[in-house]
Amino acid sequence: MTTPVYMDYHATTPVDPRIVDAMLPYFMEKFGNPASRQHQFGWIAEEAVESARAKIARTLQAEAREIIFTSGATESNNLALKGIAEAWKQKGMHIITVQTEHKSVLDSCKKLEKLGFQITYLPVDEFGIIDLRRLEEAVTPKTILVSIMVANNEIGTVQDIAEIGRLCRERGVFFHTDATQAIGKIPIYVDDLNVDLLSFSGHKVYGPKGIGVLYVRSTNPRVKISSQMDGGGHERGIRSGTLNVPGIVGLATAVEIAVQSMHEESARLSVLRDRMLNEFRSQLDEVYLNGHQTQRLPNNLNISFLHVEDNALMMSMKDVAVSTGSACTTANPEPSHVLKALRLPQERLQSAIRFGLGRFTTDEEVDYVIDRVVENVKKLRQLSPSYHALHEQTISHSFSK
Repeated sequence: MTTPVYMDYHATTPVDPRIVDAMLPYFMEKFGNPASRQHQFGWIAEEAVESARAKIARTLQAEAREIIFTSGATESNNLALKGIAEAWKQKGMHIITVQTEHKSVLDSCKKLEKLGFQITYLPVDEFGIIDLRRLEEAVTPKTILVSIMVANNEIGTVQDIAEIGRLCRERGVFFHTDATQAIGKIPIYVDDLNVDLLSFSGHKVYGPKGIGVLYVRSTNPRVKISSQMDGGGHERGIRSGTLNVPGIVGLATAVEIAVQSMHEESARLSVLRDRMLNEFRSQLDEVYLNGHQTQRLPNNLNISFLHVEDNALMMSMKDVAVSTGSACTTANPEPSHVLKALRLPQERLQSAIRFGLGRFTTDEEVDYVIDRVVENVKKLRQLSPSYHALHEQTISHSFSK
């Protein structure tokens, strides 16, 4: 085993060697622009793009024409929200989302608020689950879109997307979901989930960075969105820009491999995740799981180790790569907006660590990380006045009995 051990698979994943092999020809021998339809170089590139589009569509049980290539999930989320807002503002200017969404959704909503749109930010319970009754009550005749992610990128909580989609469809409201963390880990089929728009990116499924997808439903209902990038009319006029052919090929291969190995891999990661949680709880006190106990991603573990500051714990074990939350907000010293939305006590907010397991995580690495975390939590608690005060209180209480 080599160090540092990587346990931040929610932030990004290493590119699988099989995906690198699939991409390589499109950097040199097959380097054409798929929009160049006058010669063979362009035809070969276009064929690769359309083959990739069809592969991705099959994994989602969608139509190939419904797959739009973007630069990643952030762009896909922006395009979905702003594209629907612009195209349907005559029908209404109300959008519903959730307080725990990714910043690319929340910040898009803030931008739309400045343009006059009304945004409802639904709260969640202590496990990160929304109340479907509150969602139902929030829908008005002016509501044009609901945007709720499948699985949270920080706490791993999985929403009841199919039921949310059914509710939206009954009320004639478009439904967008960010499936970035869920693809390849749990089944994602657009009809089963009743979704109209769906986003994800390549670098979370062992594909390259800088490539993503927005699924846009073409029938029942037909979803019209306004483009946010002009010039050339690529991707059926929805997203202009020369297509990233190697990235597209890599993304399609990555999604295909991830979906094919999903059940076996998810089962393996669940076992490793549960081993970590059980060992932390057996060897340490004051350990709290953040997010839902069972309704969560198989590879996610977000834990608060009370009386230990999250950054101090990370700095004490530089041979283990973990995080305190979303990679998009690590420069922000404030506690995670996701954990704050759970209304957790301050001490849990300040001591939360996210462990993200993945395809290349081994049993040996898990055991190593367990030992390193336990060792350093114990050391840091020796320096913690609040931890000593708690134990003095406990000892005093036991003697008074």
